[in-house]
Amino acid sequence: MFDGSEYPQSLNEEEFDNWLERGRDSKIAYNYLLIIWDALDEKYLPVYIEDRVGIQLYDPYPYSSSQEALIAVYDLYSEARISLLNQ
Repeated sequence: MFDGSEYPQSLNEEEFDNWLERGRDSKIAYNYLLIIWDALDEKYLPVYIEDRVGIQLYDPYPYSSSQEALIAVYDLYSEARISLLNQ
C-alpha cells in the first residue's frame, strides 16, 4: 500500500489489516483509522479516532511542517478510504 512517489514509503498490507482489526476490536467505539507518517522515525503509525473532528488535528502529507503528517483516513467498518478534502 501507498506505493508511489507521492508517499514516503510503502506500507505492508498485512500490517494495515491488523490495524483495522485492532481498531474494530477495541472497547472504545472507534470509527476511523488514521494512517500517520512519523518523519522522525520514518514509519507509519495507526491512530484511532471516534469522530471526524479528530482528523483536523493532523496536517496532510506533504504539507505538514510537524513530525507527524496524515497520509490517509479509513472507516474501520466499511474499510472505505475517506477523502481528506471532505474533512
